[in-house]
Amino acid sequence: MDMGYIIVLSYLLIINLYTFALMGRDKKLAVKQRRRVPEKRLFTLSAIGGSIGTWIGMRTWRHKTKHNSFVFGIPAIFVLQVALVVALYRYVG
Repeated sequence: MDMGYIIVLSYLLIINLYTFALMGRDKKLAVKQRRRVPEKRLFTLSAIGGSIGTWIGMRTWRHKTKHNSFVFGIPAIFVLQVALVVALYRYVG
C-alpha cells in the first residue's frame, strides 16, 4: 500500500475516533449542564473528515438527534465527502 494512502487512512481514523469521543464528552457535559462543545466545532471537525465519527457518536449516545442541522447535516457532509473522493479518484487517478 502506498504511503500516501496510509497517511490519509491514519488521519481519517484519528479524526473519526476524536469526533466520536467528542460527541460522547459533549453528551456528558449536557447531562451535567456544564459548558458544551460548540456546534460549530463539531461541524468543522465533521467537514474535515470526521463525519462518520460524529454520526456514530450521535447514534451511540443519542446526542444531537433532535437537531435537524445534525440529523440531516452530518449525513450530507458525509455524502459530499464520498462524492469528492470518487471525483478525485476518477479525475486524478
